[in-house]
Amino acid sequence: MTGTPAPGAHDPEQPHDLVGIGIGPFNLSLAALAHGVPGGLATAFYEQAPAFHWHPGLLIKGATLQVPFLADLVTLADPTSRWSFLSHLRSKDRLFPFYFAERFHIERTEYDAYCRWVADHLPGLHFAHQVDAVRWNSERSLFEVDFTQLDTDGNAESLGRTYTRSIALGIGTEPYVPDPLRPLADAPSAPVFHSADYLDHRQQLLDAEHITVIGSGQSGAEIFLDLLRARPAGAEKIHWMARTEAFAPMEYSKLGLEHFTPDYTRYFHALPETVRNELVPRQWQLHKGIDTDTIAAIHDELYHRSLHGGWPDAVLTPGVTVRTAGRVATTKIELHLEHTQQGTRTRFITDAVVLATGYRERPLGHLLAGLEPYMLRDSAGRPHIDEEYRLVLDPAVTGSAYVQNAERHTHGVGAPDLSLAAWRSAAILNSLTGKEPYPLPRRTAFTRFGMETRKAPGIPGQAPPLIPIEQR
Repeated sequence: MTGTPAPGAHDPEQPHDLVGIGIGPFNLSLAALAHGVPGGLATAFYEQAPAFHWHPGLLIKGATLQVPFLADLVTLADPTSRWSFLSHLRSKDRLFPFYFAERFHIERTEYDAYCRWVADHLPGLHFAHQVDAVRWNSERSLFEVDFTQLDTDGNAESLGRTYTRSIALGIGTEPYVPDPLRPLADAPSAPVFHSADYLDHRQQLLDAEHITVIGSGQSGAEIFLDLLRARPAGAEKIHWMARTEAFAPMEYSKLGLEHFTPDYTRYFHALPETVRNELVPRQWQLHKGIDTDTIAAIHDELYHRSLHGGWPDAVLTPGVTVRTAGRVATTKIELHLEHTQQGTRTRFITDAVVLATGYRERPLGHLLAGLEPYMLRDSAGRPHIDEEYRLVLDPAVTGSAYVQNAERHTHGVGAPDLSLAAWRSAAILNSLTGKEPYPLPRRTAFTRFGMETRKAPGIPGQAPPLIPIEQR
């Protein structure tokens, strides 16, 4: 299975302390902070893509991150790290221009360039390596990880195996396509594209006579605005629709943002499973809304196009669900729509569709099939994940399997948010080492999300009531 190691390569028979599967921002953060652990850790991170790229199809000119630049890969855990965004700027002689630009929220293209700089210089990252399976080797008390090294065309070049005491799953999310639109999205000739591939198809979309954008989140808003700006006034021919009741702003108040703190994460994890299940969908506006600057820019653009009389040929319709979809007249797309509040149905013809319908967690089943006998699951069949981001496994497995951005059901809305990347990575490394290479704050929010309770004196024969500590 394994060949002779290349000169200077890690001996595959010697176990790593940590193997990361997937190299997106979260595992890149983990790798960067692991590089700074005193005494060193033997680590390796594998990614099947040939190089690091962060949502390349959505690096729209002018689009910014929805978190401040301090939420880089390392700073909120280690501001002195050589892998910080400010260190990146210094390496490019751009500290002074950034200082005078006074930008708290950087552009996505700049964040992507920063992450690629880290990926290009950080040791222990293996791109063009596809992890095929993970198993627990009970005889060696180690995880064994099988991978395939890929050539420049993405074909299998060689097979390998490595051993590790712990693994970190950071395989990210995948574009979500609603079932009614999946046959069209899968058809190579149909102009139906997920927003993840927007820039690859932007010119084809602009060449279409009429464009439909589906989805009410930030990506849908940015794509609608970009297309609107590129179309001639009076002949925009764009329809933006969504199933949500409104094109709603994201909750971005300072106290609202405290839902993305470690304090809230700990509070959420301690809630009963049924309460967590009810909370997540109700909190959509914390992470699925549109930032107010983008909403304002859209309204400004539409308003500007009405200055000389008339209305732009751009329609915005919330509260609409796509029931079915198909081809008509060879080149047209027909959408069968239902307005949920009116209870009305209609057919709609367009030339191209952009699906800004978000992302879903990638299923771990095929990758972790070898661990399935050891995994504990909740009532919905999802893996149990403890407070330290470890899969809860049978005690026979003495190693730790950590997850990144696969724990929203146990850790809340902050799981996919970049603002918690460094903190989560530090928490994982503290757990893995059994020490505290990255001391973390005990309190991070002004909001106290729950109440501590104590037992008050009760009536004999009855359970004593719980009284909030604040009432003592």
